[in-house]
Amino acid sequence: MKIYELDHVAIHVKDVEASCVFYRTVLDLEPLPRPAFTFPGAWFRLGTIQELHIIGDRGEPVFSHNRGNHYALRVDDLDAWERHFQKLGVAYHNRKMRPDGAWQLFIADPDGHFVELFTPPPS
Repeated sequence: MKIYELDHVAIHVKDVEASCVFYRTVLDLEPLPRPAFTFPGAWFRLGTIQELHIIGDRGEPVFSHNRGNHYALRVDDLDAWERHFQKLGVAYHNRKMRPDGAWQLFIADPDGHFVELFTPPPS
């Protein structure tokens, strides 16, 4: 028995369309075809093979924080991401260096789900 990889991250959202705008525009994710489920949602590409699955009709509060529930995306250039967020007027947490030398910043989606963008530590 073995686990091969993380296939997708699923998050529950209140407003699918608002979330889609955020993930398409702010995080520049590519939309993917989604099966015809009986509930609203959307799928996006995360990197090469992973996916983000948005599930609609959330009624419960979200408990997310940069030191709590979040998911992380490795990026190529945090400077470019910060310029992109500033151009869009989107709030984000200032970048910080982890103890291992990696740089990270956090941004929250419309529901308050935190997403970490990071560059790995120097090799």
